[in-house]
Amino acid sequence: MPFKKNLYVPNKREYILKKRRPVVECILCSIVQGDTRVESLKIWQNEIISVSANLYPYNAGHLLIFPIRHIRDYRQMSQEENSSFFQVTKACLDALDKLYEPLGFNIGFNINDASGASIDHLHQHIVPRYFKELGFVDIISGTKIIIEDPLITMQKIKGELVPRLKEF
Repeated sequence: MPFKKNLYVPNKREYILKKRRPVVECILCSIVQGDTRVESLKIWQNEIISVSANLYPYNAGHLLIFPIRHIRDYRQMSQEENSSFFQVTKACLDALDKLYEPLGFNIGFNINDASGASIDHLHQHIVPRYFKELGFVDIISGTKIIIEDPLITMQKIKGELVPRLKEF
C-alpha cells in the first residue's frame, strides 16, 4: 500500500501544535487589520471579503476566502456577505483557471474543531487539482512536493485577480 505515512504540508505541524502560531486572538482578523505579528499573503480585500494565498498550501494556487466580520459558521453570513462571497469565489476560480490551468478544484469549509478547522474564523479553501497529481517522489517518500512558494502564488494571483474584483 503506497500510503503508509500521513502526508504533511511542510512546516504546518508546528503551526497546528501552536509552536509557530503568532499570539493573536484571530489570525484572519489580524490579517484583515494588517497586524505585523502575522505573516500575511493577502491578495485582495474590500469591506466585506478578503482573499489570501494559503501559507501552508496543498497545491500551487491554494487560496483562502473569508468574511471580514469574525464569524465561525457559514449560516452566520448575511445576505450581502453570502452574495459577495460567491462572486469573489467565481473571480478566484477564473483567475486560477487562467494562471494554473487546473483540471478541477476542491472547494470547502472546515467548520469547528471536529472538521479539522485550525482557525476559528470562517474561511473557504479553494485548492486547484490536477490529473494524476501523485508522482514517483510522492509515493516513494510519502511526501508532497509543492511546486510554488506561497509568496509567488500571492503575487501571481494578485495581478490576475485584483482587476477582476474592481467592481466590488
